Amino acid sequence: MIFNFSVATFQITGYYFFVKISNLLRYSSEWIKCDVGNNRIVVTSRVRLARNLRRHPFPGWAKKQERESVFDVIRPAVSGLPEMKEAILNESMDHFSPLEKQVLVEQHLISKEHAAKNAGSGLILNKPRTLSIMINEEDHIRLQAIKSGLQLKAVWKMADKVDSELDEKLDFAFSPQVGFLTACPTNVGTGMRASVMMHLPGLVLSEQIGQIIKAVNKIGLAVRGLYGEGTEALGNLFQVSNQMTLGEAEVEIIEKLHKVINNIIEHEENARQKLLEDKARMVSDQVGRAYGVMMHAYCITSKEALNLLSILRLGVDLEMLPAECRHSIDELFIRTQPAHLQKDHEKKLTTEERDAMRADLLREKIKGMAIPASHDILKKENKEGS
Repeated sequence: MIFNFSVATFQITGYYFFVKISNLLRYSSEWIKCDVGNNRIVVTSRVRLARNLRRHPFPGWAKKQERESVFDVIRPAVSGLPEMKEAILNESMDHFSPLEKQVLVEQHLISKEHAAKNAGSGLILNKPRTLSIMINEEDHIRLQAIKSGLQLKAVWKMADKVDSELDEKLDFAFSPQVGFLTACPTNVGTGMRASVMMHLPGLVLSEQIGQIIKAVNKIGLAVRGLYGEGTEALGNLFQVSNQMTLGEAEVEIIEKLHKVINNIIEHEENARQKLLEDKARMVSDQVGRAYGVMMHAYCITSKEALNLLSILRLGVDLEMLPAECRHSIDELFIRTQPAHLQKDHEKKLTTEERDAMRADLLREKIKGMAIPASHDILKKENKEGS
């Protein structure tokens, strides 16, 4: 039996069993437990950089041996970064089970595409889970920095620092004419995708979200769902990101996105206020129903859970629930996802079993919260009516 205490790896009769992320699930990520940068509406800020090594084929065109060779070059360079001194994950993707990979996707630490990778690809993750580096995803390096709330400038600064450190160790594919060379032409130039995850129930309930998405698309930004391109905006959560990477400097991209996000925040705040002025009873009913369903349901799908939690989170924002409930609700956005439920129980579950256990988890957590109060506007309305 061989032990590697950093990832609790052991070998039995030729089969490897890996227990790598149980400790990761015990504590909140820094990006979810913080409450800065208008965390009410902007849940997270993220900057992702795509980089490739010169004179090496992109991962999608490389043979297994070539990918493994690139992995062996990049891994020690990343491991030697000051930011990765206490990395909690530093492993090849074939050392993760499918369930563990899905947990990492649900935590927004790797992409769905990277979860499909095996030998020759890898992941290195820092202790606070604010910095993750995927090796041999679509590009040789996908560097991601993520923080809570509207902190685009802070995450860009973190990503830029690590990028500069790696640039001193690795020979990046770069053209003086166009910038960084990437596997996908849409990333050529800066190789940067800056994005924020926004919680926009006010715009959804007031049926304004379609107009906002159209306006954002017209100025060259993209609006996507919970897990990025091609995914649904569950739980009223939307990713807003830049689309242009060529011809604009990184700082200009960050500044432009920051201005647009502030504008969307203003629209969301106005939509919430308008709903309270015109439809306070409807809003209070939505929050009360969400609480009631979670308190009394015995089967809840992951999609339904996200939508219910979204309305409960709105209730916190509108002071119908205590502010301290926000952290528990944000945790439940993650913990109620399919892979997290299965990892908590250390076994594969059927859809029906997951729906039952999700409902049990929600009841357990929700019963510790106060019953939502009706909004002050509705209280005033009732008082005047009596």
